[in-house]
Amino acid sequence: MTSAVLSIGSNLGDRLANLAGVIAALPGARVSPVYETDPWGPVPQDDYLNAIVVAEDDGRDASDWLSFVREAEQAAGRVRDVRWGPRTLDVDVVQVHDVRGAPVLSDDPSLTLPHPLASQRAFVLVPWLAVEPDAVLAGHGGVRELVDALPDDERGTVRRRDDLSLER
Repeated sequence: MTSAVLSIGSNLGDRLANLAGVIAALPGARVSPVYETDPWGPVPQDDYLNAIVVAEDDGRDASDWLSFVREAEQAAGRVRDVRWGPRTLDVDVVQVHDVRGAPVLSDDPSLTLPHPLASQRAFVLVPWLAVEPDAVLAGHGGVRELVDALPDDERGTVRRRDDLSLER
């Protein structure tokens, strides 16, 4: 069985429903609490809702997980016209584990694994820590230690929203 850590985010339309669409397509997945986060990057835009999904599937390899996220984004009406711009749905494959549980490493430009910026992004690390406290980001170390190493102003951009839920 392979597993994948997926970062999901939305800042256009019904943000929570956009995230819920991904969860609905992954029965049995473990899902973090929902967080509201400041946008990342140089484009002015509204805040995001973000979460982490840890999913398992006997039939998917790393490229299949990439196909899944692209299909999910397309189903949510994602348009890729501005890099780091607003979006109905953004799904990133953060990390994949193979059938033996070993992290899959890839430097393929279409799917770099682990995600090259995950270790620097509070909106990935904080929710991941909430759903998988002992998680390790391949090549970077424990997620708990990575969160602890984030600057305070970066951690402050991630606010847990206990009034929102992706629980089924």
